[in-house]
Amino acid sequence: MVMLSAIGGWIALIVVAVVLFLLMIIFIPFNLWFRALVSGAPVSIARLIGMKLRKIKVAMIVDAFITGKKAGLDINIETLETHYLAKGDVIKVVNALISAHSANISLNIKTAMAIDLAGRDVLNAVKVSVNPKVIGTPMISAIAKDGIELRVKAMVTVRANIAKLIGGAGEETIIARVGEGIVTSIGSAQSHKDVIENPDRISKTVLEKGLDTGTAFEILSIDIGDIDVGRNIGAQLQMDQAEADKKIAQAKAEERRALAVAQEQEMKAKTQEMKALVVKAEAEVPMAMADALRNGRLGIMDYYNMQNIQADTTMRNAIGGDKHELPGTKPAGNKEQK
Repeated sequence: MVMLSAIGGWIALIVVAVVLFLLMIIFIPFNLWFRALVSGAPVSIARLIGMKLRKIKVAMIVDAFITGKKAGLDINIETLETHYLAKGDVIKVVNALISAHSANISLNIKTAMAIDLAGRDVLNAVKVSVNPKVIGTPMISAIAKDGIELRVKAMVTVRANIAKLIGGAGEETIIARVGEGIVTSIGSAQSHKDVIENPDRISKTVLEKGLDTGTAFEILSIDIGDIDVGRNIGAQLQMDQAEADKKIAQAKAEERRALAVAQEQEMKAKTQEMKALVVKAEAEVPMAMADALRNGRLGIMDYYNMQNIQADTTMRNAIGGDKHELPGTKPAGNKEQK
């Protein structure tokens, strides 16, 4: 019984040892630890276990650490682990540091991580800093002082400014500023022919303005790729202005005509009113004369003298060709017409 008990104890001990060994193989990445050791970038077992417990991609972090050490970078695995936990791209940061180190560009790991966390492609920025990038502008329309439109397309060669990648403006700002400079340069030219003959004046004028200030790039050159002559905007504007002036003059003339017609209608109305008053007054003359005769204010001889004057006036008007008749008289030609 004692012997069986001892054998059972040894079996249990062996089982526990096997289970512990399997757990160590599962939880402790001995292969990564050994790979880092033989690569000259040793990582402690405790660090590897800690990264595994924090759900970090251990293999990726170790490979990036080994790559950086092999390239001669002064980095530590704790910094890479921190950047990973901050949702950064560890591989891209390490590759950017290696590229910058190879090209003798000053870039430390803190700056690289800050650029990456800011949302910029730090690896591409280093590449653009080493190999300048050409940015093509869209077709830019500008008008010279002689009124001729010019359409210009430019090619802007830029180099990334690593120190200003954080907080610096991007490509859109460069394109907008270059477009503004081109419009200003063409607009200050006396003739569009001067611009076509010397397109380099646009480049010189734009470069002198320091358009890369506050941006993440340094402008190396601005080359005019294409210049096309567009519309005669000045002539078109003059035609439009002449047409507008014509319409204004027509409107004023129509206003004056309408005012004159209104005044004419008003005068006609006043004339009709005066004629009505005259007719009314003339209708009252016989009654007034009769009343004067009755009351003795008008003698019979006075009446006959007035009749003689009216007859004489009617005769003179008939001889002169005037058909107008005085009130109270008969037309001179009535007798002949009858």
